Amino acid sequence: MTDRPTVLVVEDDRDLADLYAAWLEGEHDVRIANTASEALEEFDAEVDVVLLDRRLPESSGDEVLSSIREEGSDAQVAMVSAVDPDFDIIEMGFDAYLVKPVTREELMDLVGRLLTRRVYTVEVREYFALASKRAALESRKDAETLAENEEYQRLLADLEALESALDEEMGSLSDEDVVAVFKSLSDGQPDD
Repeated sequence: MTDRPTVLVVEDDRDLADLYAAWLEGEHDVRIANTASEALEEFDAEVDVVLLDRRLPESSGDEVLSSIREEGSDAQVAMVSAVDPDFDIIEMGFDAYLVKPVTREELMDLVGRLLTRRVYTVEVREYFALASKRAALESRKDAETLAENEEYQRLLADLEALESALDEEMGSLSDEDVVAVFKSLSDGQPDD
């Protein structure tokens, strides 16, 4: 066992899975799964980040995501898929959405952001997950379609409410507390 973060790459295209693994192996322990059943076999408490394709043999990536979330894991899950995001993603429990093709830099940046988020509070992680869904939809849908969609409008309202709650929580902290919070986020340990 190492101190390096563990990334599970779930991708049915074996060459693409190997490419992602090659990009990540310098800084991470990498596991590869090419099917939904392999993904669930490879997934355990040691996995920090899951890069999950939505289209898999046997079962969808959406179903794998549901199984991971049902286990109560705090692993960060990113959908990395050629499937353009649609409004169905709003209810899905992923933390980020990236549309293929992706570059090495995009993938490394995504994994780095997800690992950083693991030390955040549940509310902050939820905020980032909702913001990622908003960004994914806004990158693929026109403004008129977004404005007319009730699910998207509910997403915006949820984001605004969560942002207000987080602003209020941060506003109640003293300057000393704020420094302690950011210090703990940067080194992953609470300040004594």
